[in-house]
Amino acid sequence: MKNENCVRVIPLGGLGEIGKNITAIEYKDEIMVIDCGISFPEEDMYGVDLVIPDISYLLDNKEKVKGIFLTHGHEDHIGSIPYFLKQLNVPIYGTRLTLGIVEIKLKEHGLLKSSELHAVEPGDTVELEDFKVEFIRNNHSISDSCCLAIFTPVGVILHTGDFKVDYTPIDDKVMDLKRISNLGSSGVLLLMADSTNVERSGHTISESSIGETLVKIFSKAEGRVIVATFASNIQRMQQIVNASVQYGRKVAFSGRSMENISKVAMELGYLHIPEHYMISVDEIRNYPNEQITIITTGSQGEPMSALARIAFSTHKTIKLEPNDLIIISASPIPGNGKFISRVINELFKKGAEVIYEALEEVHVSGHAYREELKLIHTLVHPKYFMPVHGEYRHLRHHSILAQKLGMESSNTFIMETGQVLELSENEAKVSGRVPTGIVLVDGLGVGDVGNIVLRDRRHLAEDGILTVVVTIEKESYNIIAGPDIITRGFIYVKESEPLINEAKEIVKKELDNCLENKVIEWYVLKSNMKKSLEKFLYEKTKRRPVILPIIMEI
Repeated sequence: MKNENCVRVIPLGGLGEIGKNITAIEYKDEIMVIDCGISFPEEDMYGVDLVIPDISYLLDNKEKVKGIFLTHGHEDHIGSIPYFLKQLNVPIYGTRLTLGIVEIKLKEHGLLKSSELHAVEPGDTVELEDFKVEFIRNNHSISDSCCLAIFTPVGVILHTGDFKVDYTPIDDKVMDLKRISNLGSSGVLLLMADSTNVERSGHTISESSIGETLVKIFSKAEGRVIVATFASNIQRMQQIVNASVQYGRKVAFSGRSMENISKVAMELGYLHIPEHYMISVDEIRNYPNEQITIITTGSQGEPMSALARIAFSTHKTIKLEPNDLIIISASPIPGNGKFISRVINELFKKGAEVIYEALEEVHVSGHAYREELKLIHTLVHPKYFMPVHGEYRHLRHHSILAQKLGMESSNTFIMETGQVLELSENEAKVSGRVPTGIVLVDGLGVGDVGNIVLRDRRHLAEDGILTVVVTIEKESYNIIAGPDIITRGFIYVKESEPLINEAKEIVKKELDNCLENKVIEWYVLKSNMKKSLEKFLYEKTKRRPVILPIIMEI
């Protein structure tokens, strides 16, 4: 039985993983939601495009849900919003750039007109019935990123969002440490802090240092410069633009997300490109190579991205040329290393020069290192601490860090997705669990691919499929045609005729036996065919293909 006078913090995703960030905070008849992100599929999730959080708990309590509050505009924090709104249409609050990126997604899903978006500025406060939410400026690898201070009936909860402490950001908008310090002085009940880089000692490098590296690289470039980076990293884009302008280069964007987000960023005043310096990809041919910079998607080696298509000569407009210089201004997301290596190798094969993180300082992290985390803990000095945004080891290390700074171990909570943290003025405890999980998006299908379908896809990928076709005359109980065997991904038939013939004989024998005993029920015939074949094929090949019996009656 839950305590009605407690505030309940309910992570529905984002703990024990990188991605799929969404947290509900509940008090009596009111729920506010922080972020609503996606994660990308594991290697064995064949055909799956996106992974989104299961929001069953919110749907079961939909009358309580009053709004979604966004910390920033990265996919792992906003990517699920269209799928969320299709089930639960509530107001969304975020900074201008964050909502600008959300609008692109809502347009694609035909939801923009029916959605309620409220733009806020850092420093603004949104008041609900029991909650008051203050947006506090921080620094990250995307502009307009914020911490959230949630004023509740039992105390203040501070959620850092994704952050770093950058004293020299590109836009000169420094993290509002003064406000965070003031909150700490007034008393913070619970701190929820980004754990991504807790294993890294020292401080993150300032984003402005990348500009110096880019200028140095651009000064030596003899042909086109092609830079791959995250479409959302507008400050990085700005530095690429600045270096290009310094050396008289026109700038073109390639890749759908890059084109969309750069357009929004320019319209909202977050990206500044001097007049006459921006051109389309189609206009590249009108200028000499030494006057061209291309900013493109594909920093993670994604097979369909612009950079991958350039590397493998499938891009409809951009073809690699001698003296092309490629800069990959990003670090690999866990699991993407081999994709990036494949693209880099292909670019080198084509004769391009490639610069990446291992060679030059062309990327800095947007997540705080240990010293920055220590600063936040010291300023906030919370009563309770819950590490967020990280795999289990990150959460564990962050909990230890808090304890080294003087926090009692009993006041730190390493949570799992679905667990509920109950907070009162004098107590915090883990109390129960709500239903959580993942929903798989495959094409236009949302949730129609589950464990059974995935199991079959893995099975097909590992061992292939074998189809048995046979025609039976029902009245005479005779086999009229077949059995014929068709395989895909199992064996090469032309080189395995003895095995196929033997398999046919086993099927025929099994069917004859059934038909002699007047057994004509399809499910029995199919089951017997399948069982006998499975046993035979495993004995002969040590493989278990998907066996699909097809019986036709005349």
